[in-house]
Amino acid sequence: MLTRIDLRGRDIDPRNLLPRARIDVSQAVEQIRPLVDGVREHGVEAVKEATHRLDGVDLAALRVPAEAIKEAEQALEPEVRAALLEVIARTRKVHADQRRSDHTTQVVPGGTVTERWLPVSRVGLYVPGGLAVYPSTVVMNVVPAQAAGVPSLVIVSPPQKATGLPDARVLAACALLGVDEVYAVGGAQAVAMLAYGTRGTADPERELPAHDDCAPVDLITGPGNLWVTAAKRLVRGVVGIDAEAGPTEIAILADDTADPAHVAADLISQAEHDPMAASVLVTDSPALADAVDAELAVRVARTKHSERVATALGGPQSATVLVGDLAQGLRVVDAYAAEHLEIQTRDAREWAMRVRNAGAVFVGAYAPVSLGDYCAGSNHVLPTAGCARHSSGLSVQSFLRGIHVVEYTADALRDVAHHVVALANAEDLPAHGEAVTARFEGGAA
Repeated sequence: MLTRIDLRGRDIDPRNLLPRARIDVSQAVEQIRPLVDGVREHGVEAVKEATHRLDGVDLAALRVPAEAIKEAEQALEPEVRAALLEVIARTRKVHADQRRSDHTTQVVPGGTVTERWLPVSRVGLYVPGGLAVYPSTVVMNVVPAQAAGVPSLVIVSPPQKATGLPDARVLAACALLGVDEVYAVGGAQAVAMLAYGTRGTADPERELPAHDDCAPVDLITGPGNLWVTAAKRLVRGVVGIDAEAGPTEIAILADDTADPAHVAADLISQAEHDPMAASVLVTDSPALADAVDAELAVRVARTKHSERVATALGGPQSATVLVGDLAQGLRVVDAYAAEHLEIQTRDAREWAMRVRNAGAVFVGAYAPVSLGDYCAGSNHVLPTAGCARHSSGLSVQSFLRGIHVVEYTADALRDVAHHVVALANAEDLPAHGEAVTARFEGGAA
């Protein structure tokens, strides 16, 4: 089922040989540009039109009524409530330790720089609702934002055709977290609405009913499909974004000690997200690769979303990569920079601590990716498509901004003035130096 790439004995950079999903975000950007421009100019009307045309839902109001959020929480199945509360507790515990503290450095006597960490004022959190619904993603977005101290949180999630509202489990998760500003909007129109608001530039002072009046945000986070990713790219700069999330991916570095049933089950678990999801096995054991293929043949046929899984595993984004030894395997997984990386080898933690590029690393036989998706306490909003080489997953830091506060006395400034003047003149910016020397003209200070 998985194609094979044999890198044994090949001492080359593996990046161009590894499987990847074939996605053209640039083309998608041009396709949704008119939609985003329409929302920017016309606001709520454009949002409703796009929702009708793309989702088949006619929205009387964009904002979800408070009663609907409360009702969803009250109707939540007891076992799902208990699971969500456990996820919230564990995620809060991990993210509480991520909050940075302000710090003052005395550079010289009389001269200090204080680094302050302040939360973004208003954040828009995107929760998908296409092939699957993700109440767990509500937790993963909201908890770090709340830990950072963000004062204004808004959630957007696609409306379901049957109700015109986001999925009830998504709404219930919002209630459990105390989030009451929720909009039944998804796709590119949701991203545009968060970036530009619903008043529109054509008439920015017009009055809107409260249920249609969404103020712009400063930062947008959360995963979504290709159109959401394209819209985030288009509005970047108007607002901040966390990342351009692509299809989910798992890589597993395994040797002959790995259980092929575990490996196969984990590859399938990510493949069921999306036909474009990537599942990659990197191993120095051909026998394990054969055993995993045999397990996949049995397990794919009996899993619920077998057609979706088979498409993902058989696509160009998925493969088994054979390596000569685990040292080469480590180079391969570092080059791949997976969103999720499992280490199922002898001395798994030792190998895991040598990994440089991954969104999250799962160590040993009893830390599968699905644990991280829900109950590990880690965040499941992670960089994809190799972005783990330069980017991190969602955390409290994603919602904080560092601001330097500079305080110098007259004596401290006088002591360094000649250096400022020298550098200002070297860069042909003499007024920079004069802004310092002016403070000491005529014996002042």
